[in-house]
Amino acid sequence: MVEVMRRNRPYAVGLTGGIASGKSTVARAFADLGVPVLDADEAARSVLRPGSDGLQAVVHGFGASVLGPNGDLDRAALREHVFADANARRKLEAIVHPRVRMLLSGQLQALQVPYAVLAIPLIRETWPAYDWLDRILVVDVPEALQRERLMQRDAIDVSLAESILAAQATRAQRLAIAHDVLDNRGDVPSLRDRIDALHRQYLRLSGGH
Repeated sequence: MVEVMRRNRPYAVGLTGGIASGKSTVARAFADLGVPVLDADEAARSVLRPGSDGLQAVVHGFGASVLGPNGDLDRAALREHVFADANARRKLEAIVHPRVRMLLSGQLQALQVPYAVLAIPLIRETWPAYDWLDRILVVDVPEALQRERLMQRDAIDVSLAESILAAQATRAQRLAIAHDVLDNRGDVPSLRDRIDALHRQYLRLSGGH
């Protein structure tokens, strides 16, 4: 099945990186170049939309208290169920992650382009579930800068920032699966230049000159 998928879809570049590393900026830059960007966070919202089998599975697993008054998912209530409860978090991941992967692979196969970018924050955390991707691009910043950006972006203190970072894969773990690393310590113009170079590289690799 995976081999068939590889032969009948565009070249797939997985875009990942730690929180506050600049993945969204990089994804927008590829989109500005006309590259389709498939977003795992959007896919996760889609597979839990009202009426979906994903939402039904969540209700079955966690109870109707996770639903809002309109029958949609109450994400705050769901977070209360899974926060600091590893078993509950694994149960939720077992519902959401396979559905997200199926949706992303379907979206990818429907495209008629040389290559596409799949923005997936948890590639390393769910590895090897995404080993069908052709190439992994990691947006990288030093952990101290990542912590600083996270605190500024979300207006949180250092203790909460540290706990959020500790729940993710480490910088070393992400870099270990990278084919390409995009250092995001600099300014946006220099980042764009490097993305342009990666774009040309991915067109060559995909055969889409």
